[in-house]
Amino acid sequence: MPYTADQIAELFPDITAIQDAGLRDKVAAVWSEAIETGAGGKGWKFDELRAIPFTWLAGDIDLRFIEHLNSCIRQCIVIADTLTTIYAGKIPVNKDILIAGAMLADVGKPLEFDRDADGKLVKGHFGEMLRHPFSGVAMCYKHGIPAEVMHIVATHSHEGDKVERTIESIIFHHADFVDFDIAKYLGKHPIK
Repeated sequence: MPYTADQIAELFPDITAIQDAGLRDKVAAVWSEAIETGAGGKGWKFDELRAIPFTWLAGDIDLRFIEHLNSCIRQCIVIADTLTTIYAGKIPVNKDILIAGAMLADVGKPLEFDRDADGKLVKGHFGEMLRHPFSGVAMCYKHGIPAEVMHIVATHSHEGDKVERTIESIIFHHADFVDFDIAKYLGKHPIK
């Protein structure tokens, strides 16, 4: 049963900030597919998604995947508002594209992860074959997500380092790495 935008808002409250109702519903549809088909086809429950670590590349830190996405979405909104206010509209930022892209940048990650026979979180076969920017774009395309949003999904990580990013992609890329770089720091310097 597909999740609605209101149900997806339980994970990502800022989905309501997407003004275009059609885009908001498409974003929810992509997330619904990722939730239902992730974990090697077994699907995820919301509490399981909330328990997934933000990254395995930073050691044993207490930051979670859903928290990370919500942090990035909120950072993007604040950055967009700041740029619009300070530069008096001289930097064109499409907030709907930005928020949708921020919400969907890591939508492929539920497909990367799986649970082993003991229920332990592992990188699944799908994750070994495809990184999340690729699977994320594929799901976005299937659900009619605009190319401008798919550009953010495709270019947010190192896969985008060889292309020119749009303004919205630049914003998300840096928000993503603010979190990632802090996570790596905390992995080396745990809070006591």
